[in-house]
Amino acid sequence: MDRRFHDFGGQDAGPVPCAEHVYEPWEKRMDAIRGLCAQRGLFTTDELRRSIEDLGPGVYDKLGYYERWCAAVTNLLLQKRVITVDELGRRMAKVEEEWTGARCR
Repeated sequence: MDRRFHDFGGQDAGPVPCAEHVYEPWEKRMDAIRGLCAQRGLFTTDELRRSIEDLGPGVYDKLGYYERWCAAVTNLLLQKRVITVDELGRRMAKVEEEWTGARCR
């Protein structure tokens, strides 16, 4: 069986950094969103894993851990028609506007 691009099991990957990760507020928020979605039955852990693995090697390698969660959760919510592309676009525009306004103050 061929390995998929994300499967590093059994390969020499060098030392694992043991430093404590300081979570950014958005990472904590992403963890909460993922947990709430799972708790409400919107998707399972296996569906989230599949969605992360389906990001593809270019995207998967470029994104960090919680960025992968964000992309995968978004894709699942779109696939399951919990949100629409239009709703997502409007919300992203609003967040961008708020961030731009906050930086200009």
